[in-house]
Amino acid sequence: MIALGASCAIKMENITKRFGKVVANDHINMELHEGEILSLLGENGSGKTTLMNQLSGIYFPDEGQIYVHGKPVTIASPKDAFENGIGMIHQHFKLVDVFTATENIVLGLDGEGKLDLKAAGEKVAEICSRYGFDIKPEQKIYDMSVSQKQTVEIVKVLYRGADILILDEPTAVLTPQETDKLFEIMRAMKKDGKSLIIITHKLHEVLDVSDRVAVLRKGEYIGDVLTKDANQQSLTDMMVGHSVTLNIDRPEPVDPKPRLEIKNLTVYDELGVKRLDDVSFTANSGEILGVAGVAGSGQKELLESIAGLYPVREGEIVFHDPKSGESKNLVGMDPLDIKRAGVGMAFVPEDRLGMGLVGSMGMTGNMMLRSWRKGKGLFVDRKQPEELANNIWKELEVVTPSTSFPVRRMSGGNVQKVLVGREIAQEPAVLMTAYAVRGLDINTSYTIYNLLTQEKMKGIAVMYVGEDLDVLLELCDRLVVLCGGQVSGVVDARKVTKEEVGLLMTQHRKEGAVHG
Repeated sequence: MIALGASCAIKMENITKRFGKVVANDHINMELHEGEILSLLGENGSGKTTLMNQLSGIYFPDEGQIYVHGKPVTIASPKDAFENGIGMIHQHFKLVDVFTATENIVLGLDGEGKLDLKAAGEKVAEICSRYGFDIKPEQKIYDMSVSQKQTVEIVKVLYRGADILILDEPTAVLTPQETDKLFEIMRAMKKDGKSLIIITHKLHEVLDVSDRVAVLRKGEYIGDVLTKDANQQSLTDMMVGHSVTLNIDRPEPVDPKPRLEIKNLTVYDELGVKRLDDVSFTANSGEILGVAGVAGSGQKELLESIAGLYPVREGEIVFHDPKSGESKNLVGMDPLDIKRAGVGMAFVPEDRLGMGLVGSMGMTGNMMLRSWRKGKGLFVDRKQPEELANNIWKELEVVTPSTSFPVRRMSGGNVQKVLVGREIAQEPAVLMTAYAVRGLDINTSYTIYNLLTQEKMKGIAVMYVGEDLDVLLELCDRLVVLCGGQVSGVVDARKVTKEEVGLLMTQHRKEGAVHG
């Protein structure tokens, strides 16, 4: 679908990329028009980032031809991409913390003016002024917020003369307010004649910022649609290939009672940096308690402290045992101590292979790492690890040749299914998940949301750390909002607005912030 009169900034013809036997991109034909914002959409593993990595010179296509402004080009390195006016802003920033914005922007540049930081700073200031960027050229990276660091990455590609920008999951770590600001900047760049591609899985953002949407599915180009002719449902169906229900069921909490009380928790990392500062809240049985915050606000340290994996300097973690009625302070216990004390705790960590699973073992071996108990639920027969592995394989549709296939050779999404399935199968009293759906396609994500809700309905205290605010507000009963290692609010997820949570994510304690 090509708009009349629109010339192509980028044309990709029959682009094919293989990794061994896996065809990541299969004869893809796609266009980016001059002065448009194109959203590139697809489930995890559909080939979006691989395709864009070929435009930005990180990979070289096995077959096909790329045209820039109508001319055939060879892009064999990021330098080639820049020479053709293409710049990619990656999901993970590549910045030197102790350098200033300007020093990071000119880092790696050849030729004249490389070391004239005054002139470079003036040029950076001019770019910032033109597009409304909120950074100072002399500001150190370690003094910046996540969104300011991202801004430096964008200015870096503009400084190098890019008029075609690719943004890979740019809003994953931003608050709603920062996302709105980024979209304003993207529109300003479009108005200035730039052409942009945004890779995102957040459909409401696709509809908000883009002119056109291109969809990949399993490495193939499915087609494109003008954003004004699309909605969330039509885009999801296009991505998945069949109709998908996009509703998260959120029943009322079941007889909520305090299960876990966090009192004045303070923790420091191995470098002596304070990661959690006087954190207090209660997680109740029969509810899903969400933990929200921009990246690095202490979410990881909070769950690891509760699980006995992170040393606690001050405070208490009190577990109220639903069976005995007794209360136990878990501070000072490691995971084995916690288990021996009869505390039923399950934890799905952020680092799946580093902390959750043994990569060289198959599903069955990884089931044996945990005790399993007979019980009712989704994974019905728990007598044998092999049977549990088979149930998870079937119920969560894990893509693997067998239950003995090493988990490190599975895709990230399938590894996550194994880990979540195993932890839920324990029937714990407390279930903690860190980014449980990161890297999962939309279908499996909704399966996981429903599993967490089922656990809640059994009276389990579920703690859910997530980065998608829309999901947090739709799935959870209450939210603990962290900002810089402090609790800036505990709110009712049914009543609070996305904007209110966004503000709490970027400010420290405020009077009256706690309700719900």
